[in-house]
Parts: sequence; structure tokens; C-alpha cells
Amino acid sequence: MKNLKFTLILLTGLLAANFSKAQTIDDGKKFLYYEKFISAKNTFQQLLTANPANEEAAYWLGQTLIAPDEDKDIEGAKAVYQKGLAANANSALLNAGMGHIELLEGRTQQARSRFESALSLSGGKNIMVLDAVGFANGDFDSKSGDAAYAVEKLLLATSQKGFKDARIMTDLGDAYRKLMDGGSAQRSYEAALAIDPKYARAKFRIGRIYQSQGRSQEAIYLQYYNDAIALDPNYSRVYFYLHQYYYETDVVKSAAYLDKYLAAKGSDEPNACFLTAQMKFAQGLFAETVASAENCIAATPNPYPNLFGLLAYANFKIADTREKAGDSTGAMTAYGNSKIAFDKYFQKQKQAKLGPRDYFTYASVLLKFPGNEALAGSFMQQAVDQDSTEIGKVAMLKEVATSFEKNKQYAEAGEWYKKILNVKKAPTKTDLYNAANSYYRIGQFAPSAEMYIVYTQKYPEDIFGHYMVGKSLWGIDTVMKYGLANNYFIKAIEVGEAYPDKSKIIPQLLGSYKYLFAYSVNVLKNKEMALSYADKGLLIDPNDSELKGNREMIAPLTLKPDTKPANTADKVVINPDGSLNITGKDGSSTVITKEGKITTVKDGVTTIIENGKVTMLDKDGKVINATPARPGSGAPKPPTKPAGGTKKK
Repeated sequence: MKNLKFTLILLTGLLAANFSKAQTIDDGKKFLYYEKFISAKNTFQQLLTANPANEEAAYWLGQTLIAPDEDKDIEGAKAVYQKGLAANANSALLNAGMGHIELLEGRTQQARSRFESALSLSGGKNIMVLDAVGFANGDFDSKSGDAAYAVEKLLLATSQKGFKDARIMTDLGDAYRKLMDGGSAQRSYEAALAIDPKYARAKFRIGRIYQSQGRSQEAIYLQYYNDAIALDPNYSRVYFYLHQYYYETDVVKSAAYLDKYLAAKGSDEPNACFLTAQMKFAQGLFAETVASAENCIAATPNPYPNLFGLLAYANFKIADTREKAGDSTGAMTAYGNSKIAFDKYFQKQKQAKLGPRDYFTYASVLLKFPGNEALAGSFMQQAVDQDSTEIGKVAMLKEVATSFEKNKQYAEAGEWYKKILNVKKAPTKTDLYNAANSYYRIGQFAPSAEMYIVYTQKYPEDIFGHYMVGKSLWGIDTVMKYGLANNYFIKAIEVGEAYPDKSKIIPQLLGSYKYLFAYSVNVLKNKEMALSYADKGLLIDPNDSELKGNREMIAPLTLKPDTKPANTADKVVINPDGSLNITGKDGSSTVITKEGKITTVKDGVTTIIENGKVTMLDKDGKVINATPARPGSGAPKPPTKPAGGTKKK
């Protein structure tokens, strides 16, 4: 019996000794410093379970939950602080912690009130509480918080009797950095190193100050990062930072730093499998990336969402390589695998983490499969909206436009080319041409004319814009009834004749003269005017057989002008739906829909031309007559829906 009692006492003593040795606040804080969040969480959780009234353990558990750069568990930390405050509403430290949560939630006024309450409860001189308030507000990597307020409280903490804490002094340096006072920040970090010469975090932070000044300081900040490693080889954050720094420029160095990072973090890095697979992607080993990512996904019931994104991008790269090599079947197989992975990635990833590159690449993949155009367009628009640069926006818009163009979906291509015009501060001639020509080549002459009119406004001395507006409007007014194109062809001639070198614009000049020749013959019945246009055209190209033949045919004829002058357009408005509103010089009002229906109102009489029939209505809507429309004649022929685009000369 005595032996049994002794055994129980010994066992209890050993358990207590092991617990006190392995589970202390300092141990948990050390894990947190090395960003071993799993170990830190377990340590503080066990301390809190053993003693629910341990407010220090509760505070640090909450800080551990919100410490990661990504996937901060704000709700979890909030629950910890709420539970602690329910048991002890006057805990200054837990009130400071809750204030930190309120800052992260964007409730700045409530947070300030909570901080002031914490300071009041602690008498305003408790170093831990002052630091908790200062760190919450001065965290340089957080957008929330008041940096000046942080500096004020942290200075008060560092001035307390017996102060000697490198961590808090580094927190002060961070607050100065957030306040954009690099000099004071560096002095604070150096003061932290004076307290603890092995405190690698302070050395690393000095390096970040110099890095913020640009690449010209590269030698300096990289030296500080290497110094941080030398001070403490277990400080994993600097390894990961350097791994990312070299990721796109030097994969050998990046991979080496990743290995060191994973070795330092050990089992506390839950995404080690993903990081290793991602490194293969950086090395251009896309097939190996796919295999690694699939293995990582299969190894756990709840895979890291980024693995699906990595799988999608790797398959996209494989598809692109096969497509360029002419292996269309292999390319479409890889695109299909990419689409499947993107589908899952967008299902599992938090929307806040989806960036413009994700939306852009997913949209590019979707466009490979007919029927996904609408979804692809919405994703591409989100990518454009999220991108902060004009270059980035234009590149993405052009990618979609050219994709539609390759598939001969010219109307859709035109819409995306138009979006480029809205994004670029200074659209080029090519930008305007791409949008306008996409419509022109499929016979959508109204939007084509609209885009080419913009071209003429930006480049009034370029004949091409005026000429193409004329051709577009002629495509609508095929029998020249309204003379929609007249003014633009006349302007094209005016601009073209001013060119010192006409050799490059012969097609535009000749085309303009030919149109006005035909209009003079067929509408005005004015032989002299027609011959003058023909002669001017032949001065440009004496060997043009079409113009020579038409001139010879017209020269001996006697043309009788109509007693009623031609009613040409006085004003043309192109509507968003592609229809035109035309005001004639005779006071008439005409609407031409993009489908070709023509409705003219003059002197109370409405004339409707549709499907080859003419219907006339009186002011009461009663049919006056209905007769077949007579087709107009003329040479040259107006533009129809071209099989290909009009080349810009």
C-alpha cells in the first residue's frame, strides 16, 4: 500500500513537472515569435484549459489566431476574448485584445473606446497592456489602426521603470514605420537589438525599411536579411520572405530558401506540400507540378484551396505549350483539365483571395469551350475591374477580343475592343480600327460608323477614318436615298488631296471619287458632276479600268435631273441599339433599324419600307397604299457583309 501511494505521488509529480516545463506562457510566445502557430495555439489552449482564469493565456491565444498573414481566425479570437471577458469584464489585457479584434472588423470607434477602457483599468502604466494597445494599432502589415496613437502608448511602455523588452521595442519600430518615420523606426529596431543582440525580427525589419526605398538599396536590405539569419537560423520568416523574393527571378535561390523555411517550420507548416509543388511550377516543371498537386489533394480530406489553383495553372501551361506545338488534341485535353481544376478552385477559395490573374486565366480557359462566353466575359470584367494598371487592363481586354476574333465571333470581339477605348487614356489608331473593323467585317454598319466617327474626331487629318465612316454609312443607305455617306466621302477627298504623298492612300481617294460619281449619276442625274469626279479619280490612277469604263458609258448619255431635288441627310444620329435617326433637309424624320426597316415621317404621312414592300399611312394610321419597293441602281456597288476585314492603308 505504501508502495502504491508512493507510485501515485511520483506519477502525479512527474506529470506536473512535465506540464510546467513544456507548457508555459514564454514557450507559447516563443512558438509565436517563430510563427509556429500550431504549436503556439496548442500551448496557450492547454494553459487555458488547465486554468480558464488565465487571462494572459487567453490574450496570447487570441493573438495567435489572428497572427497569420492569411486566414486570420478573427471569429475564433473574438470568441476567446468574449469568453474571458464574460468571466472577468475588468480584465485590462482582454479588453485590449477585444479592441484589436474590433479594429480588424473595421469598428474603429468601438476599438478606441475599448483601448481607453483597458488603459484605465490597468492604471495607464502596465507595460503589457500598453504594448497590446500599441501593437494592435501599430502593426505595419495591417491597414487598420492609428499609428500615432500606437507610438504614443509604446513610448509610454518603453519609459516604464525596469523596461527591457526587445519585442516591445520592435513593436515601437513597426509603429514608426506605419507612421512613415523610417529614421525613428530604425533607431527603435537598433535599440531592440541592444537589448537582445539575437533578436532577428528587429534586424529583418531594418531590411524592410531599405527595401521600401527600391531596388537601388538591394545590397543593403539583402545584407540585413542575411544578418537576421546569422543572428538566429531558426527565424523562419526571413527564409520565406527570401523564397518569395526570388520566386520569379532566381528559382534556384528561391527553392533553397524554401527548403530552409520548411526545415525551420517543421510540422507547423500545414501547407508544406503545396509550397513544394508550387516550387516545381516556378521551375517550369508543369507535369511534375500536376502530379505533386494531385498527390497533395489526395493526401487530405480537406485540401488547401490553392492546390486546385496550382493544378489549374499547371494544366493551362501544358495546354499552351501543346497548342503552340500544333497538338490541338493534346492542348484541348489539358485545357479541359485546367477548367475542371479552376471550377473547383473557384468553388473552394475565398472570394477575397481571388485576384485579377485568377479571373483572367479562368476566363481564357472558358473561352476555349463554346457556350461559356457569358461566364468568361463576366470573369474577365472582374479581372479588369480589380487590376489597378492601364497596361494590365488593356492586356486582358485584348486577350478576350482576339480570342473572339480567332473564333470569327466578330461582334463579340468588337464589344471587347470597345472596352479598350474606355480604359486607355490615349487610344491609338489601331485600337479604334480594331473595334470599328470588327463590326464592319460582319456588316454591322451602324456600330462600325460610330467607331470610325470617333476615329475621325481623334485623327481628323487621317483620310482612312473619314473614308470608312462613308463606307459604313453607305452599307446602311445602299441605294443612296438619304446620301448618308456623302459628307464623309467629300471630307475624305478634302483630307486626302492635302497629303503630300498620295501613293499610300490611292484606294481611299479612288473609292471616294467612285462613290460620288455613282451618286451624281444615279441620284442627282448630273452628268457634268459625275464626269468631274471621274476625271479627278483618273488623275489619281489613270489605269483604273472600272472608273474608265463607267466614264465612257456615261459620257454620251443625256441625264435628266429629277424636278424634285434629292433629299440628303441633314443630321444623322447613331443610337445605342444600332438604329439611326435621320433628319432630312426637306424636314422629314427617318428611323432605320439595324434589321433594315425604314420608317419616314413627312407632312403627316408615314412611309414604311420593310422586306421589299412600301406601306404608306396617313396621320390617323390608315393605309394609303402598299406597293413593292423598286430597287435602286448604281455603280459601284455598296459594301455588303465582307468576308474579311478592311485593311488599313
